[in-house]
Amino acid sequence: MTARTRVFVGILLVYALGVGVLMWRLLADIDPRYRESAEESLVETAYLMATQIEQRSGSDSPLDTAWLEPLFRDLYARRFDANIFGIRKQSVELRAMVVDAHGIVLFDSLGRHEGQDYSQWRDIRLALAGRYGARTSIDFDGDPDTSVMVVAVPVRIDGRIAGAVAVAKPAQSIGQFVAAARRKTLAVGLTSVVAVLLLAVIVAVWLVRPFGLIGATLRDLRHERTLSLPRLGRRALGTFGAAFDEMRDALAGRHYVADYVQTLTHELKSPLSAIRGAAELLREPGMPEADRRRFLANVERETQRIQELVDRMMELTALERRRALGPTEAVALRPLLQELAGSAEAAGAPRHLRVLLHDGADVGVDGDPLLLRRAVANLLDNALDFSPDGGVVEVALARRGRRVVVTIRDHGPGIPEFADAKVFEKFFSLARPHSRRKSTGLGLAFVKQIAQLHRGRVVLRNADGGGALATLTLPCADAV
Repeated sequence: MTARTRVFVGILLVYALGVGVLMWRLLADIDPRYRESAEESLVETAYLMATQIEQRSGSDSPLDTAWLEPLFRDLYARRFDANIFGIRKQSVELRAMVVDAHGIVLFDSLGRHEGQDYSQWRDIRLALAGRYGARTSIDFDGDPDTSVMVVAVPVRIDGRIAGAVAVAKPAQSIGQFVAAARRKTLAVGLTSVVAVLLLAVIVAVWLVRPFGLIGATLRDLRHERTLSLPRLGRRALGTFGAAFDEMRDALAGRHYVADYVQTLTHELKSPLSAIRGAAELLREPGMPEADRRRFLANVERETQRIQELVDRMMELTALERRRALGPTEAVALRPLLQELAGSAEAAGAPRHLRVLLHDGADVGVDGDPLLLRRAVANLLDNALDFSPDGGVVEVALARRGRRVVVTIRDHGPGIPEFADAKVFEKFFSLARPHSRRKSTGLGLAFVKQIAQLHRGRVVLRNADGGGALATLTLPCADAV
């Protein structure tokens, strides 16, 4: 048996033992819990009947039970169809019995025990003593499937115990719910076993990797007769890093795809609905030309929105699949900011927006110039969108120790409190103040991913004095 197989079997046996004990405890606990719930309902029913008998009976006359016989006759004759969590119930199985102060049966809903002495039954004996009584006994000797749950409570008239009321329910009616609960519990347990079986395969592969590392180290020692601790450390870190990445992808991959599909579908519903509505209106005859042009413009605008959303989604997905930047080069940030500031000011000219780049020394970083350009451009576009007409967007570059910081500030309305923790979530977007329209909600998520690939981070918060302040922090070129 290989090491991988032994690790896998060991994990599986430990889990199977734990699940077996847990399932045994759960399955054994289901029946008592259902019986406790049924007993609680029987107690309330018994006190309801006792109260009605007390109100109908006089202080000097026997307990009035004449009205119970036609009541239960009609009750047992009633047929219905109730679906209770998958269990069909079509008739009443509740039983009732009334005894006098001596334990003699005055009324039996089944008509089998009237006139008999029940004073020695535990439930009746306790009820006639003024206490709560309960029992479970077999209805027909030799047939355990006919067991019945019985509870009894006293009937009090003028402060004295004049008799007792006992209500009962066949345990078989509760058993079908117990059986259904056990089936569901077993289904959950089996599903869990299958899921953990897959997880055990992944974990076993992950845990066995160090054995391969040890074998490779022993081979090196045999051939080289020396031990290189730095190389061993790098190899171990690389092995564990690769195993962790594989395990993370295996566990999160399906949820990742499902989340993307769900969010993308949600975002596409609105423009598709607008396009469908405009198409239906365009089919109507006699529409004025101005309205026709307006609806065609709506179709073009929503189509462009879908195209932009899909393009951004594909870019972000491709970026998130990258674990490292790959080949990098030195990027001088000040020339890049100057170029982007000029382009942003031209884009904001129709709204008389200005982009001000503060003076400062140039600082370089090692990275992907195209991705860095996209990140800063997205932050500038966001600042322009939320700036008031005639406003100023301020851009600054500074070095703080071994980090370089790019800040972009607008003087718009700032970030609402409810959106403070959501600005970097995919598809989350706020309406632009000047157009009241939302973006794709992928721009800031794109910036965050670029920052992480460059071992940096991005923060967006409200600035002192109003507006929003975006801060992009990256390692300096000489700190990488």
